[in-house]
Amino acid sequence: MHRLRLVATVTLLACLTGAASASEPRSPARSIAADLRAALAQPGGDRSRTAALAVDLRSGETVLAWNARMPLRPASTEKLAVAFAALEELGPRYRFRTTVEGDGSRHGHVWHGNLYLVGGGDPTLSIRDLERLAARIAALGIRRIDGRVLGDESLFDTQRAAPGWKPSFLGDESPPVSALSAAGRRGPSANGSAAAAAHAFAEALRRRGILVSGSPGTGVAPLAAVPLAEDASPPLRLVVRLLNRDSDNFAAEVLLKSLGATRGSRGSFAGGAAVVRRTLVEAGVPMSGVRIVDGSGLSAHDRTTARTLVAILRAALADSELREPFVSSLAVAGVSGTLEHRLERPPVRGRVRAKTGTTSRASALAGLVGTRYAFAVVQNGSPVDAWSARAAQDRFVTLLAGS
Repeated sequence: MHRLRLVATVTLLACLTGAASASEPRSPARSIAADLRAALAQPGGDRSRTAALAVDLRSGETVLAWNARMPLRPASTEKLAVAFAALEELGPRYRFRTTVEGDGSRHGHVWHGNLYLVGGGDPTLSIRDLERLAARIAALGIRRIDGRVLGDESLFDTQRAAPGWKPSFLGDESPPVSALSAAGRRGPSANGSAAAAAHAFAEALRRRGILVSGSPGTGVAPLAAVPLAEDASPPLRLVVRLLNRDSDNFAAEVLLKSLGATRGSRGSFAGGAAVVRRTLVEAGVPMSGVRIVDGSGLSAHDRTTARTLVAILRAALADSELREPFVSSLAVAGVSGTLEHRLERPPVRGRVRAKTGTTSRASALAGLVGTRYAFAVVQNGSPVDAWSARAAQDRFVTLLAGS
């Protein structure tokens, strides 16, 4: 898949930032370039720290390129890179697995030893999933655990926040990043997610009539531990909607570390970032000036270019296996996700699918206008006026949609 898509993507990229000669006829797409440039103007905005690129998908023609190669903070458009790499490396049907493993032996209705709840990096793990795991243990006929329930988060390292995050981001913008974390159950500290999940699982066991003698905690399952039950996440094609449609920071970071754990050297931010970068390079995406530090775009160290964002979109469109899950993961103007209450009127409502991005220093929008255009607008500032930045982005895509 890599080699075929690379040829297609390199061909497409030849048009990304090219400028037409004066002798070429003025096409309808090129005729709106001046209006697109004007749309980017905003009160207090810094044009020198604004980048935009719009490409006609039918002709491959660049409609407008403004600072398209300039490295800027991406905000949550960073998630486009993670979603693409995850779909490419793991496949749209991939499921994250959370398992229960036993260390010890069974005698009648009693398990003598510990049970380990082993995290597989599932960002969707819920109390309902833990209830299902408890039901499976009960179905085995086990009625007592003569030991403890221990949460195993060893698939990832123990770095809970990415480099470049403000201290407030941990908790406010994302729960602590762990390979084992149950939604709605957080520990008393940044290192408490696995213990909290183990406690929630022990409670689920008790509700199924299974007595657990020891108190919940954390630990690493021995290699000789016996698999007893397994829970699978929804397929990745649905999980990536958390990243792009809903802009879930925790899901993005867990997915990044999962890439490092399964396709790289380590389940860490750096390990996952290396996998994302490698995957994008193999897809022919230009990476000059790009820096990937986390999965969410919260890091002050992240950098991307409008050229890179549009190339990711085009690489996804060029891949028959990834096209539908990637495009359907994007928010729809006036309909869903972070665009549900934005761009609500014709000609954009329902026609624009995009990823938003907002921090105090960056505002961005990158996506597709129907089947006609791929675009990216990235604005940086100290700080960025979010309202006027979004207004400029909305004018930009409305012009594209009306052309």
